Amino acid sequence: MKLPLYQVDAFTDRLFGGNYAAVVPLSCWLPDTLLQAIAAENNVSETAFLVEQQPGHFAIRWFSPLAEIDFCGHATLASAHVVFSRDPACQQLTFSAPAVGELELRRGEGGLIQMSAPRLPPVAVSQVPPELLAGLSLPPEEVLVSDQAWFAVYADERAVRSLQADPQLLTRLAPRDVVVTAPGREVDFVSRYFWPANGGLEDMVTGSIHAGLAPLWAERLGRRTLRAYQASARGGYLYCEVADERVLISGHTVLYLEGVIHLPDGLQGAQNAG
Repeated sequence: MKLPLYQVDAFTDRLFGGNYAAVVPLSCWLPDTLLQAIAAENNVSETAFLVEQQPGHFAIRWFSPLAEIDFCGHATLASAHVVFSRDPACQQLTFSAPAVGELELRRGEGGLIQMSAPRLPPVAVSQVPPELLAGLSLPPEEVLVSDQAWFAVYADERAVRSLQADPQLLTRLAPRDVVVTAPGREVDFVSRYFWPANGGLEDMVTGSIHAGLAPLWAERLGRRTLRAYQASARGGYLYCEVADERVLISGHTVLYLEGVIHLPDGLQGAQNAG
């Protein structure tokens, strides 16, 4: 059995920047254990699997090397890149996933791909986990929380860039991850994202968390359109527009690899979508 495999750098306009994702289009779902094994073998931050349900509408699932993920923004952009490249006439498509519902993807101006994501702002907390404070080398000014992550807010971009994270302590915060953020000097806001319990110490660029970061900074900066930078080793730019119920997150994508996965026929037992 042969499966197509693509690897795409997302939230960057240059190769070897942004965040890498693998994309595997399928004709039907494979067993979860096999999907997880493929993601572990790919060993990138996420592998997205797609099954077309009707023209322009795909079911999507995301797997890190360790576990299935509820929502992954950069792998969604990477998947849209693959679909758009295979069908140059396609201008808009829809991905659906149980945890986030429908995600609309559009071709944007200047080669951008725009994703419409649910608005998921963080909320205030009355008690901060001690593992969070001990797991970050610099104390935050404020801590908020969403279903996805703890938000550690700093006053200055330099703190976000320079702080160090203790993976053993942050792992204890599972299933939530940790995002650190501050106002930016050349962009509206910056961030870094740590997820040792679900994928790795630091994610390169995390599209999904901007469904929470963009509403947070839109309210504090008094504007709905924002430019963001995730200050990881590879770095990536995100262009965000905050609406009443949705957040539009845009970025560039670059194809790195196109290949074929070879699987023994005995592994291909299909199952219904999870």
